[in-house]
Formats: sequence, structure tokens, C-alpha cells
Amino acid sequence: MGAEEYDYIFKIVMVGYCGVGKSNLLSSFTRNEFHTNNHTTIGLDFATKRVEINGRHIKAQIWDTSGQKRFTPLASAYFCGAKGALLVYDITEGYHTIECWLRELREHAPKDIIIMLVGNKSDLGHLRKVPSEVAQAFAEQNGMSFIETSAKDSSNVGKAFHNLLGQIYTLHHSKELLNAGEDDDNNKKAPPHGSSTVIRLDRSNSQQDSQINRGCC
Repeated sequence: MGAEEYDYIFKIVMVGYCGVGKSNLLSSFTRNEFHTNNHTTIGLDFATKRVEINGRHIKAQIWDTSGQKRFTPLASAYFCGAKGALLVYDITEGYHTIECWLRELREHAPKDIIIMLVGNKSDLGHLRKVPSEVAQAFAEQNGMSFIETSAKDSSNVGKAFHNLLGQIYTLHHSKELLNAGEDDDNNKKAPPHGSSTVIRLDRSNSQQDSQINRGCC
């Protein structure tokens, strides 16, 4: 398979308050780099990584969104089409803003998006403010998986992204199988050659709901 060939493209967004280490998680996974003096992301950052899941070649498009309030509307626009999200917090600072970002995802991201809660900076365990079991319980209550990572020493970084991509692939593959089954059923129910089918079109007008972008925390 050539360098530009892949079976699927999955878009992932990274959300969380500024300073939790999203940019370093991204650079650790895609470039094996960590920057101690990393600057705050302005607007959005973007990187790609090619991985293999169940024998399938997947191109992950990863968007690192700024955690600053004034960039929230811009970040929300990029939730469109996302298959997965890493909801990141700093274990030494708490996760009081996570509920706000979770609401942003629920409001603006696709309904079937898969979300993983990530407690970053596990290398600073001696400064921990969020017990792992508390974050795990919060994740389970909100239908998310959970993992702790350290962008500094790369602990669980690859595992976090691969697990999320694996969940996305499983859901996507299940939908493919379901659609294939429906196509087979439709073919079986198709009218015999020469018969006619009357299709009635509903031309009633529909109204498009407006969405209000909300700032975060």
C-alpha cells in the first residue's frame, strides 16, 4: 500500500481548557516530540497520523482546538464531521471545566461521536488533585472511556489514540455491515422486471433550526 493510500479517514478533535497539554499529546503521538515551553495554541492546530486497526489502514486527522474562551465558536465549527474526541484535563488542576466542554460536544458534534476522557500529566502524580477512580466514575456516567496519559514521558499516549480509533473503526464497520444487510434486503424486495412502482414525494416545507454557539467556562 502506497504512502497516500488508506482504507478510512477518521477526524478526531481534542478539546479541553488551555494548558492541559493537548498540543503536547498531539505532538507526542504524531511526531514523538515534547516541548517544555510549548506555546498556547492559537485557534486550531492540525496533524495526521497513519495507523493500522484490524488490518485496515486508517488516516487519523487530529485537530487540536484552543481552550481559550474566545476561540470556542471557531472550535465548534470544526466539530462537524468528527468521529471521535479526546476530552482532556490536567490531573493536577481538576476537571471542573470538563462538563462545559462535554456540553459543547453534545451540542455541536455528530450524535454518534465517540468521546474518551483523558487525564493528562500522570507523571505529576505527586501533585494529583483528581483521583483516578473519580474520573473513571464520571466517564462511565457520561458514556465515555477513560485513560490517564503523560505527554512528557509518552505514557499511554499511543494507547489513548489507538483505543479511540479502534472504537471508531468498530462502530463504523458495524454500520457498514448493517447498511450492506439493508441493501441486500432491498434487492430481495425489488419489484420484478416490467412492473411499475409509484413513488409519492412529500414536498412540505421544513424549517432549519438555528444553533447558538456558547462560550465555554
